[in-house]
Amino acid sequence: MDKKLILRRMRRSAFFMTGFVVACLIVLLAIAAPILTDYDPTANSLTDILKAPEFFANGLQGHVLGTDEMGRDVLARLLYGARYSLVIAVVVVALSCVIGTLLGLLAGYIGGVVDPIIMRMTEVFMAIPQLVFAIAVVAVLGANVINLVIVCVITCWPQYCKLTRNNVLVVKNQDFVHASQIMGGGRLHIILTQILPNVTTSLLITISQQVGQVILFEASLSFLSLGIPQPLPSWGNMIAAGRTYLTTCPWMVIAPGCALMLTVLAFNFLGDGLRDVLDPKRT
Repeated sequence: MDKKLILRRMRRSAFFMTGFVVACLIVLLAIAAPILTDYDPTANSLTDILKAPEFFANGLQGHVLGTDEMGRDVLARLLYGARYSLVIAVVVVALSCVIGTLLGLLAGYIGGVVDPIIMRMTEVFMAIPQLVFAIAVVAVLGANVINLVIVCVITCWPQYCKLTRNNVLVVKNQDFVHASQIMGGGRLHIILTQILPNVTTSLLITISQQVGQVILFEASLSFLSLGIPQPLPSWGNMIAAGRTYLTTCPWMVIAPGCALMLTVLAFNFLGDGLRDVLDPKRT
């Protein structure tokens, strides 16, 4: 597809532009966390417990979004929590995409006994409820970042595998693939140069949408105390801690809740917009 056409579609897509701008803003805020706040997100301060938001009355030196039940700055925890959420989401999506795509390429192109073995394994993992499986694994292995990543990867790769395998079954019957086979092209060469480039469009759309899903899943586990452990900041455990003070100190829940909602919506919008932009049937 012509690059100029893609760029023109991107500019015209309200979903893509909204998701792209908001997602970039969230990433930049997470990167600039040490610049935007001087507070330690894990340091307790008994003299600053449950302070109401000062907003920008004292600039960035004050407690812009207030403090929590341990006197920790909510803005600092919000920004550093975004770092954890984004890094975990990127690592999970990258590993899931690599594993699922490789298995999907093998199942779709090689076929034979390889295809049913991989697909039955994929269906088994897809049949297990994601949250129930995560709770069981984390309860046995313990709640930490590494176990959280492992759980997310195990539950996310089947989606890429099934998607890639279905696309490969269509692409491998095209004339250009048959031509490569007749000219003596090896399996690995054909997979990497003929098959893979023609299945990346659907993968890009899935990747952009799944980033938001993983962030929401991580927050859900952290809310249940099965994700990022305290005192490390996570939007999920911030909401869990703030629910006790919902009527008296609502900022403890509103700030991470709004951040989580905007982030998930941004990546969902980005994925929907990317699907429209890369649709070859659109004019």
